[in-house]
Amino acid sequence: MPDHHTEPRLTSLAHGGGCGCKLAPNVLADILSEMPLSLGHSDLIVDAGKSDDAAVYLINETTTLVATTDFFTPIVDDPHTFGRIAATNALSDIFAMGAKPIFCLAIVGMPIGKIANETIRAILAGGRSVAEAAGAPIAGGHSIDSAEPIYGLV
Repeated sequence: MPDHHTEPRLTSLAHGGGCGCKLAPNVLADILSEMPLSLGHSDLIVDAGKSDDAAVYLINETTTLVATTDFFTPIVDDPHTFGRIAATNALSDIFAMGAKPIFCLAIVGMPIGKIANETIRAILAGGRSVAEAAGAPIAGGHSIDSAEPIYGLV
């Protein structure tokens, strides 16, 4: 296990920083070209067919559920700052839809063996600090051993 002080810079482990890792719009359009994006479910009032920041599901006449997934690779080397930026980016999709986040799930992929547990804890702590400040505790999530570091929220 690497020592936190001798491990590689976070940004050196990612082929593209942040949203720079997104698929190019034309590539994504080609991949999705034969898939129905608008699902036709009457209670799903914003779906992938609308290309919006999040999906919106109508629960009843006065309540909707807004859901999004957002994660990316590091754009800074400081782990706590990376966690804060990734969480802020994910929560911004909820805010962009005019909604209030109530809880989050974390998405964590880290190259175990290249990044120290201490560094991963700092990334998670950064994300948690932003989520808690927004009134949305992180209730759980999913983690994988991945070739590149990724972090974000659902």
